[in-house]
Amino acid sequence: MSTDYQRAREELGRQLREMRLESAEGRLTGAQLAQRLGWQQSKISKLENGRQTPTDDDLRAWAEAVGRPAVFPELRARLRGFESHIRSWQRQLSAGHAPVQETWNTLVSNTTTMHALSGAAVNGMLHTADYARHIFERHAALRKSPKDADAAVRARMKRQEWLYRPGKRLNLIMPESVLWARICPPETLAAQLDRLLGVVGMDTVRLGILPLEGALPLALGNSFNMLDDRLVVVEDWHAELWLDDAETIALYRRVWDTFAESAVFGAEAQQVIARVRRSLKV
Repeated sequence: MSTDYQRAREELGRQLREMRLESAEGRLTGAQLAQRLGWQQSKISKLENGRQTPTDDDLRAWAEAVGRPAVFPELRARLRGFESHIRSWQRQLSAGHAPVQETWNTLVSNTTTMHALSGAAVNGMLHTADYARHIFERHAALRKSPKDADAAVRARMKRQEWLYRPGKRLNLIMPESVLWARICPPETLAAQLDRLLGVVGMDTVRLGILPLEGALPLALGNSFNMLDDRLVVVEDWHAELWLDDAETIALYRRVWDTFAESAVFGAEAQQVIARVRRSLKV
């Protein structure tokens, strides 16, 4: 976790500790509060020392247990403040992939221009339904989250309507290795490559490929999506990072522009995709 995130969590923990020590009924020990809440005492310690992120329910229960329920909105606001930048997959996927996709639908609907670098898989804005379903199922198994692939696929497919709205623009760069990655059956990958071949000529899509034999200006880092100039979402195994400060957004735009100098677009990109597609022989 980032230093800023951890510091904010520790500060919230200190506030919780102060509330326990200054409860309406007098000073409460950690053991007493744990008994009152029906929690393990170790949870009290972890929350107060910033080693565990509380949920809304945790904060509400804590505020009520120490006799200060009116403080709950303030606690929740503080939690939202630092969680808005690091959104753990464990928390986001607690209700499945579909709600996450609906959140993305809202983000994208309010966006005019996207810049994306997708280094591990085809970007979701261009998925076929079968390719998306395979990814959702694999990630649900990995994270042991609710299995709602069908609903998640429907939400992701709905988001792609954005590509057919006038004035929108998706600027996407992928390394050629993504086209070869067998993260799904060959038949599914072949259909996905056909989809990419079909979008190269769209007015709303600028698709760039970094050829395997080409020189890279930088080492490929994490995949990211930039929404206009207001938000960058970076993907990692444990979380999404939502970054909204101007300096960071400018950095990610420079990263995208730097890779764009080494990418091929238009007919050259189609040639690379078509070469990989022919190799599948399906």
